[in-house]
Amino acid sequence: MAAAEHAPSSSEYIVHHLTNLTVGQGFWTWHLDTLAVSIIVGAVTFGLMYLAAQRATSGVPGPGQAFVEMILGFVDSQVKDTFHGRSALIGPLALTIFVWVFMMNAMDLLPVDILPMVLGWFGIHYFKSVPTTDMNLTFAMSLSVFALMIFFNFKVKGVGGFAHEVMYAPFGKHPLLIPVNVVFRVIEDVAKPISLSLRLFGNMYAGEMIFILIALLPWYVQWLLGAPWAIFHILIITLQAFIFMVLTIVYMSLAHESH
Repeated sequence: MAAAEHAPSSSEYIVHHLTNLTVGQGFWTWHLDTLAVSIIVGAVTFGLMYLAAQRATSGVPGPGQAFVEMILGFVDSQVKDTFHGRSALIGPLALTIFVWVFMMNAMDLLPVDILPMVLGWFGIHYFKSVPTTDMNLTFAMSLSVFALMIFFNFKVKGVGGFAHEVMYAPFGKHPLLIPVNVVFRVIEDVAKPISLSLRLFGNMYAGEMIFILIALLPWYVQWLLGAPWAIFHILIITLQAFIFMVLTIVYMSLAHESH
């Protein structure tokens, strides 16, 4: 009877699972769960890929080497098809984004109560296990891409070339059109990191919300609905990682081209 009286309502359960583990206040609030999961997932994933690369042979590859080579080949083909400049950074950047975003998205496939329950034994009562459902992380990643885009614009085109492109495209060199061109360019560039971050965040947040709603159902119904949604969600997490990677390559390619 006491357990039933203290059982959370549906709204309390949803809010609990969507609340980050934080420290600090205001602008300096740190989402510790987002930081911890993203760092651990990245370290484990790329550590395993590094070990596979260290053990690579020129003969018949083992399962680990074959899997890594498959991912490398897939990302390399996307870079060759999309990126038209020359830079040794774009390939590793694309690989890092695709693998890291995919693995962070894949945390969504864990049962929603597993990590909160285990961490609750140690006094941690709030914990979001999917970093990409945190807008702070998706915006941080998109702003990093934006910073690289601006950097390559200046590096490849020079200050004069980049300024010429901003002032005279897309409507030409008439002096009266320069302010219009600049405004359009600012809107275009600002929209890139916003759309990049919100697309990833929105899709992953919606997917996590569906898992939480399924978890509110009786246990004998959860598997009936949860299993098909988890299988379909594998496509979503892969597609979102792929889109983030491809758009990053496109932005880097635009930064290397003159318009």
